[in-house]
Amino acid sequence: MPRFVVLTHDHPSWHWDFMLEISGALRTWRLDADPCSRGPIQATLLPLHRLEYLEYEGPVSGGRGEVYRWDRGVYDVLDETPHRIVVKLVGVLLRGVVEVEARGDETWFCFAADD
Repeated sequence: MPRFVVLTHDHPSWHWDFMLEISGALRTWRLDADPCSRGPIQATLLPLHRLEYLEYEGPVSGGRGEVYRWDRGVYDVLDETPHRIVVKLVGVLLRGVVEVEARGDETWFCFAADD
């Protein structure tokens, strides 16, 4: 199964990086709130990241702060279109369905925990 990781990142301000392993890279979104938060979270699609971030913690090159692993695990794609992906996460902290959807100029992250 493909892997995922959620990193905390302190640059330029505190946020979470949600990363999905896909085709030899990490598809990455910046989340402006804790991934366990209720309701939709503003997300920003970032460029693909290197697979090393699945295991890496520490300083980011170019003086762009530091990252720390918040959660990791595996996932299964439930649905995917050009503007939406729905995955089932099985992580240490996150267990449930995540939907990331682009709506116009905005992108939203929604997490529904398993009961």
